[in-house]
Amino acid sequence: MSVALDLASLRSWLVGQGVEVAGDLTATRVGRGQSNLTYRLEDEQGRSWIARRPPLGELLASAHDVVREARILMALQDTAVPVPSLAGVCEDPAVADVPVVVMEHVDGIVLDRMEVAESMDPAARRELGLNLARTLAHIHAVDIDAVGLGDLASRSPYAERQLKRWSRQFEASRTTERPDLDELTALLRDTMPPPGDLSLVHGDFHIRNVIVDGDQGTLRAVLDWELSTLGDPMADIGSTLAYWPEKGERASGLFEASTLPGFPTRQELADEYLKASGRDAGTLAFWHTLGVWKIAIISEGVYRRTLDNPANTAEGGAPTPERIQTVIDHAWDIARTSGLADR
Repeated sequence: MSVALDLASLRSWLVGQGVEVAGDLTATRVGRGQSNLTYRLEDEQGRSWIARRPPLGELLASAHDVVREARILMALQDTAVPVPSLAGVCEDPAVADVPVVVMEHVDGIVLDRMEVAESMDPAARRELGLNLARTLAHIHAVDIDAVGLGDLASRSPYAERQLKRWSRQFEASRTTERPDLDELTALLRDTMPPPGDLSLVHGDFHIRNVIVDGDQGTLRAVLDWELSTLGDPMADIGSTLAYWPEKGERASGLFEASTLPGFPTRQELADEYLKASGRDAGTLAFWHTLGVWKIAIISEGVYRRTLDNPANTAEGGAPTPERIQTVIDHAWDIARTSGLADR
């Protein structure tokens, strides 16, 4: 797959930023994400960086804003949240037709394949799961005004904003009629909780969006901040649970690393987060269901983009209509088993 960057121009830009680059750059597509395109850059002496740019083709309004993502990373540099350091944001049209963010390459592993998760000791898997919950609590403890993120997004009721935004995204990327998803949207509107705490919300916090020490299970960096906003912190733990299938559940199309021995259950993950953050579980059923609902909508958007331009297809392939349906079915399972569908 071709690289959607002019590497010679990007090298010149990096040198202009004071970054030492030996010889020519090479770039390799990394990660299995379907949204922003991510590349590992390497010079002739083995030094490496990560470059991120929006996907190819027509983009939905407000989506894939890597400049905004860079602002968040910069704001978090001196907090308890582990993030990569930045080389900067390149907006030179000679490099790419869109802005490109370049950051340090953090050593560690990303659990984006089952074989990577299987290589970890069960004790390290358990520690990783608990560290995910604790790191999420660190994100929500950030003083947004002190780090300059107080104006990152609206402070209006978050649940209402989420339902409005993602419903609009679905209508913009819909590939077919999905009445069961429309019914789930109506259920979420009917069970919307009152506004809760306001914090920085990652928006896409799951096991494939962190760099990990595979031996210890510690987190070295939190990645993919493009969906971050200001909102209810319970939304983030709900989203994390949405990406955390358990052994014995019917297939949902989600990454199944969390079903391996050692990883905490969803309940243990939630309990660790509530303990670390000091919050209660009152609205968790709503946010968990909404998290799976969002995955279905995101998957539909990815499917639409790959139909429009196959170059946007990541290494792991694109969602299929059948896979999207299993995610919708899983959302209904969560809504029913949690009691949300009976309210």
